[in-house]
Amino acid sequence: MSVLEHKLPDDQKTASDMIQYVTVVIGGQLFGLPISQVHDVFVPESVTRVPMSAPEVAGVLNLRGRIVTAINMRRRLHLPPLEEGQMMAVGIEYKQESYGLVIDTVGEVLTLPSASAEPNPSNLDRRWAEISGGVHRLDGQLMVILDVDRLLGAMFTEPMAAA
Repeated sequence: MSVLEHKLPDDQKTASDMIQYVTVVIGGQLFGLPISQVHDVFVPESVTRVPMSAPEVAGVLNLRGRIVTAINMRRRLHLPPLEEGQMMAVGIEYKQESYGLVIDTVGEVLTLPSASAEPNPSNLDRRWAEISGGVHRLDGQLMVILDVDRLLGAMFTEPMAAA
């Protein structure tokens, strides 16, 4: 992965003013995960479906000896399935559990000033706003910041409907 830096004068750059994001694309939209939350980037293989799990749960997989719950981000965002191509996943931890967010593609690592983060615009797609911790406006593109607490917290606190 290459690192891109948003250009700031050297006197304005400090480590506390900058944040790094691993960028991912889901359904053509650019998302950013704070790099501090990302443990792995991998190609999911042999995902085992879990009966009666939430629709977003693609299943579980073994990642270097750890059982990881695979979350299909396209299903989570109510997008159609990806036609063809190799799936990618980003490994994260949430409440001492390992998760793999199954995404379309992994991009680069961006280093951006934390001050350039903005609250969600009022016209942001509702599906994205539910899991967003804000946005960064990049050259001609909007990067939605994935908020892991909002993403996974809502999934696992909502009561499951009886079948």
